[in-house]
Amino acid sequence: MPSKRLSVVVTRRLPEVVETRMKELFDVRLRDDDTPMTRDELAAAMQDNDVLVPTVTDAIDAGLISQAGERLKLIANYGAGVDHIDVATARQRGVLVSNTPGVVTDDTADMTMALILAVTRRIPEGLARMQAGDWDGWAPTALLGGRVAGRRLGILGMGRIGQAVARRATAFGMQVHYHNRRRLRAETEEALEATYWESLDQMVARMDVISVNCPHTPSTFHLMNARRLKLLKPSAVIVNTSRGEVIDENALTRMLRAGEIAGAGLDVYEHGTDINPRLRELKNVVLLPHMGSATVEGRIEMGEKVLLNIKTFEDGHRPPDQVVPSML
Repeated sequence: MPSKRLSVVVTRRLPEVVETRMKELFDVRLRDDDTPMTRDELAAAMQDNDVLVPTVTDAIDAGLISQAGERLKLIANYGAGVDHIDVATARQRGVLVSNTPGVVTDDTADMTMALILAVTRRIPEGLARMQAGDWDGWAPTALLGGRVAGRRLGILGMGRIGQAVARRATAFGMQVHYHNRRRLRAETEEALEATYWESLDQMVARMDVISVNCPHTPSTFHLMNARRLKLLKPSAVIVNTSRGEVIDENALTRMLRAGEIAGAGLDVYEHGTDINPRLRELKNVVLLPHMGSATVEGRIEMGEKVLLNIKTFEDGHRPPDQVVPSML
């Protein structure tokens, strides 16, 4: 007699091919629409299922985990970041947590470069002018931006994505600098043509562009706070495709409005969809709706990693992408 299949609940709509495969492998409950589950719905799902597949829009905190039923044994996150999951509490309750690292590295790095170019070359302003039918023809001084070649790029967080950004920036002729919790090996630095700064303050004060590529942890919350943002040159640009909580959004907004920072490109925000309305008014700011990983290929590969983590767990083994508190 075949063993009972794992009961899996998915909190958001996933690519069709991923959902189809899930239905083939597991006793899965999928969403009919692409809206986040309410807290009560999440609590109910965690009461009577073996596996929860959440996304970054689901706050799986200690309170929810404490309500989980005895059946819940795996939280297979659809995404690399797990700052929305209380991994330590889950571990204490005997619930494993897995994620999907590495699959959207290139996609996010591409978006980082797109934001750098969009801000420095004033692409949204040009697009808005064209869409408004307000273009009278070429002029020598119209919409003058800045050349990226030769600029100093300071990368905050030199993991997979940070290194992918470095490779792209070098191809654009930028000078790559970085600050990281641990210095890279000499051969990696040489391959990336990257200069390490032990002091984040000193690096920030000397860069033309800052790219935030570190995860959100207690130690990186407001890492770019008001004091550190004031170290930026008035001509500097800051780009964030990582986590909004790393930057003090209110301080950044004030400085952009005061002309103390030249521009910003943001794909993530400190308070999720609750974006500071004063940011929206600024022409020197490019705002995107968390599109860094939004490629068909990347989202399917994320789903494939989720499937592998669940199937490996079902077979009695540790998920290949298990997250433990010491990793955070």
